[in-house]
Amino acid sequence: MVAAIFEAYTARMTDQQTGLIVTDPDVVGGQARVRGTRIPVSVILDCLAAGLSEAEILGQYPTLTAEGVRAAAAYGAALAREEIHPLPA
Repeated sequence: MVAAIFEAYTARMTDQQTGLIVTDPDVVGGQARVRGTRIPVSVILDCLAAGLSEAEILGQYPTLTAEGVRAAAAYGAALAREEIHPLPA
């Protein structure tokens, strides 16, 4: 039972999440960021690491969506698992 619960929360990035994370060499130095914003994934991960809730992050960055925060977290988790996800430009 515990393994099934763990597995449900360690799924790979969905196509929708992958589509929300983009790179562009002309925007924020080419860092991975949430589509439609100039907010790097690293900033969102720093906020989560500092203990901010999703609601607090959204309050600080009104151009973000809850889906964008979750996509950034999923991307960070994928990197920690050393998975390679080609990002759209």
